Amino acid sequence: MDLTMPKSDIKICHHCVTASPFYGYEAQNCPECGKLVQPLKDSEMTVDYEEPKGLNVLSLFDGMGCCYQALKDSGIEVKNYFASEIDKYAIQIAKKNHPDVKQIGDVQFVTKYMLPHHKIDLLTAGSPCQSFSVAGDGTGFDGKSALFFEFVRLIKELKPKYFLLENVYMKKEWQDIISAALGVKPIQINSALVSAQNRKRLYWTNIPDVKAPTDKGIILNDILETPGSYVKIQKNGTYRLFQDKASCLSGGGNSGGNHSDMDLIGQNLVHLGNATDINGHDSIKRVYAKYGKAPTLNTMTGGNRHPKVAVDDLEYRRLTPLECERLQTLPDNYTEGVSNSQRYKMLGNGWTVKVISHILKNIK
Repeated sequence: MDLTMPKSDIKICHHCVTASPFYGYEAQNCPECGKLVQPLKDSEMTVDYEEPKGLNVLSLFDGMGCCYQALKDSGIEVKNYFASEIDKYAIQIAKKNHPDVKQIGDVQFVTKYMLPHHKIDLLTAGSPCQSFSVAGDGTGFDGKSALFFEFVRLIKELKPKYFLLENVYMKKEWQDIISAALGVKPIQINSALVSAQNRKRLYWTNIPDVKAPTDKGIILNDILETPGSYVKIQKNGTYRLFQDKASCLSGGGNSGGNHSDMDLIGQNLVHLGNATDINGHDSIKRVYAKYGKAPTLNTMTGGNRHPKVAVDDLEYRRLTPLECERLQTLPDNYTEGVSNSQRYKMLGNGWTVKVISHILKNIK
């Protein structure tokens, strides 16, 4: 590819074929050989240049760079990766794992004029979900989730070839507003299909032929640092549903302590005996201790229907940051380098990478 160079740039000496700085538009003595050199004509002032391959990507609300990791995992070449993020800890982790990320600041101030020479091929966003989420404040587009419209604005400004938006499962009326703005309907994908985490999310995209991935059959025990028998417990001591999958990680409730909304894991439990003061089926009378593997647990909750544990014998712990990285299908120790509370927060706010790479692989 031939690109015309400005007249003040380096020119080729006609006499000694040495690259010599040549300023001005009149003949000058070559600083290399001392001979008079005539200015090159505009038509001669060219250089062979090979355009780098790959996509120009702009990731809004980029967090710790899950989108870039998904692109790498998909084998998609990236020419430039621009990230809009304001959390300093997430930015630190994104830079650690992807040093070539170009951070461009708050999404509210991003415009096409910041990227004058870069046609954006892929625009992605995981806009704030707090106002849409069942666990959030329920204010919809009147809350933080109104930042979705920054994504719409930049689609109009940048006209990317492809776009991808991720958000939580929400009220149909809010879904419809987003679908009308983007011109596509969402596809729902549960991260449980590719990981050990129940995480239902909606994805709006114009990438063609996107379907839910095949279930890989990954269960919670597969990602534990110390695999073995376990039960999944809530902070109030009752038992979580869906024992073979971790509950959905969140940015707000997963500060990492046993007081948080994160699953607690009780391991190495065994059926110790049956309670004698409970009426009903034997399955609701079982009491477990820590001395070995337990029979398959009945995971019903509420009242006397949930399994019982001999409290003095129960060992339990929270999921570790590394285990949460595995739930989000990130490389081990991806978030290492900040405090555990920040690791848990960004993992709860992040994307399940294998879901995103599954979607992106359809880019033509």
